[in-house]
Amino acid sequence: MAFDLVLQNVLNPPILFFIAGMLSVFFRTGLEIPQPLPKLFSLYLLIAIGIHGGYELSKSGITSDVITVLGLSIFLATLVPIYSFFILRLKLDIHNAVAIAATYGSISAVTFVTAGAFLESLGIKFGGYMVAAMTLMESPAIIIGLIMLNLFANTKNNGEKTDWKEILREAVFNPSVYLLMVSLFIGYITAEKGWKAMEPLFWTLFKGMLAFFLLDMGIIAAKRIGDVKKVGMFLVGFSIFMPVFNAMLAIILGSIFGLQKGDIFMLSVLAASASYIAVPAAMRLSVPEANPSLYITMALAITFPFNITFGLPLYYFVINLIWG
Repeated sequence: MAFDLVLQNVLNPPILFFIAGMLSVFFRTGLEIPQPLPKLFSLYLLIAIGIHGGYELSKSGITSDVITVLGLSIFLATLVPIYSFFILRLKLDIHNAVAIAATYGSISAVTFVTAGAFLESLGIKFGGYMVAAMTLMESPAIIIGLIMLNLFANTKNNGEKTDWKEILREAVFNPSVYLLMVSLFIGYITAEKGWKAMEPLFWTLFKGMLAFFLLDMGIIAAKRIGDVKKVGMFLVGFSIFMPVFNAMLAIILGSIFGLQKGDIFMLSVLAASASYIAVPAAMRLSVPEANPSLYITMALAITFPFNITFGLPLYYFVINLIWG
């Protein structure tokens, strides 16, 4: 992989702020982002990518490319947690295997946003419908994980039956999915007129808000580095190699179905990312026997930093090899 591509990604200001956040913990500077600002940054990013994606979707319309992308997204979000579960079962009990598989079958919106900034720095566009793809990929892994749990676990430790109504509600209407869906819809129906009105807040200031958010994420990730020893070498390897494998699968599928270069890249990033917000919240509710320090540490302290520093240029490099 070309070193200048890695360097270009690392020297992107938001990525540098992520690194600065990690270093602040290692140097014990005491730097903190006061609450509730991190939550505000999260809400801002979700609204921004949703409304911009809806605007772009209003321009392109519902085409065969859009349908193909959405179909591939649902397919990957369904397939990844299934084979991840069986790999994890080589070393883990059913409950932890389910929770981790669901975590890696879902997506990270912040990784998606960072990938979009990476493509923008290269002058490459991707379809606004990728935001819809991201929204669709967030929930299926939760449902698949719980299906696997009910298929392979004889009884739940607490003896209670699975509340599928609550699980489906949590999967489809958790705050991040809901806000993305609403923002996407608003961007779509208001189209160019709505986007022009919102652009100064949700586009001009976007990278600045992303820098603040990644600074906070760097602080959080660095604080969890010490927990890495708890997950063991098998799970450390899984946290790095499984995202790469998932990305390569998405790249192959995207190439077979003739997706545009930018869309293939964003699909590969979605497939490679792991959820550290929506799925952990659902797993704590529905699989309390699983250890949160495993799946949260893996997603946040290992996979997320790997993806936004080395993963993005790696996936782009592989796509360039295919595209020439």
